[in-house]
Amino acid sequence: MPDIVVMFFLLGLVAGAVKSDLQVPKATYDTLSLLLMLTIGLKGGMALHGNLHWGLVPELAGVALLSALIPLMLMPVLRRLVQLSAADSASIGAHYGSVSAGTFAVALAYVEARDLLVGSEVTLYLVAMELPAIMIAIALFRRHQGAEVNESVSKLWHETLTNRGVILLGGGVLIGALYGPVQGGEVTALFTNAFKGVLALFLLEMGLTAAQTLRPLPWHHWRLLTFAIVTPPLLAMLGIAMGVALGLPIGSVVILAALTASASYIAAPAAMRASIPQANIGLAMLASLGVTFPLNVMIGIPFYHVLIEKMMG
Repeated sequence: MPDIVVMFFLLGLVAGAVKSDLQVPKATYDTLSLLLMLTIGLKGGMALHGNLHWGLVPELAGVALLSALIPLMLMPVLRRLVQLSAADSASIGAHYGSVSAGTFAVALAYVEARDLLVGSEVTLYLVAMELPAIMIAIALFRRHQGAEVNESVSKLWHETLTNRGVILLGGGVLIGALYGPVQGGEVTALFTNAFKGVLALFLLEMGLTAAQTLRPLPWHHWRLLTFAIVTPPLLAMLGIAMGVALGLPIGSVVILAALTASASYIAAPAAMRASIPQANIGLAMLASLGVTFPLNVMIGIPFYHVLIEKMMG
């Protein structure tokens, strides 16, 4: 059976499909997303407490490089095979090169439930993969337009590095790493003990949103739908290859595979709206949240785990 948190996503998906009046108020969703980001950061920071060392630099550089390469590979495919405009190709390339915090949370819950060996630094993967793909996709689009690549880069850096997700993830990692599970337990236990409960409610809202995105099913975008189905397992293979090359433990490889297979639906849409206003964000959300997110949380993560076990012997 799927993990119990995934069942909440299915509940939201079914409720949305049958047009139930079930809804999560926007204020509640905002609170849940804030709690989820902060809790992920705190859990990662506490795992890093006493374990920070310079040996992590090559590992995080490799992970960031992986994020930067994805839009370079995907944009020609989106342009020629999916037949999207340059703006939409850059936008969707950025979404798929960046990462989904929700997918990370599900993958983290998955590996913890199965007691898989996982490195203390995995939360830093989420931070390291957030920005590079967005920057590369925007630079490629600027070059396509014939504009200066450096145009508005400082503004983009500011907007990306100060968005709530990066602040909460980075701040949570810092606080957790400084205080650890013992010294900071009186405060952090409130968040970390409620992790799965918060994740379940967050996924309920994601299910409702995904159902809304897919209703009615937009068959005229069949090329994009096919892309959103085929791309995640192919990108997961890149994550698995990087994880094996870095000598990561199996739980870390599962999480890295899930991240490379995921697509952003929080940071990337905000960056694309600001930097490439010509892009149709609805198309990106259809692919990332309507197709790729459900595919990963319901089928992908267990499939990647089985694949990794066979590869690592």
